[in-house]
Amino acid sequence: MVKIDDALLERLQKLSMLEVEEEKKAAIEEELNKFLAFVDVLEELDLEGMEISSSPNVTAAPLRKDEPQNDPQIPKIILEHAPKAEDDFFIVPKIIE
Repeated sequence: MVKIDDALLERLQKLSMLEVEEEKKAAIEEELNKFLAFVDVLEELDLEGMEISSSPNVTAAPLRKDEPQNDPQIPKIILEHAPKAEDDFFIVPKIIE
């Protein structure tokens, strides 16, 4: 098992361009070592015969049918939530002089 020590933490700081306060280094080393111990436990799992999957959700998500809707209330509902609207259009601040 790889162990995080002061030298490795210094290297990680340099690579990540982060600065860890001196009084927090021991706690961070301890936390990182806990993560590494967990990964070591995962490596002990017997995965012989298991199919490799890039997602825990093997089945595709059910999709709704893509059917057009022509409800005349939809534009009105949308414009009700606009900060400013007039004559079925959004009113926005002028950005080009």
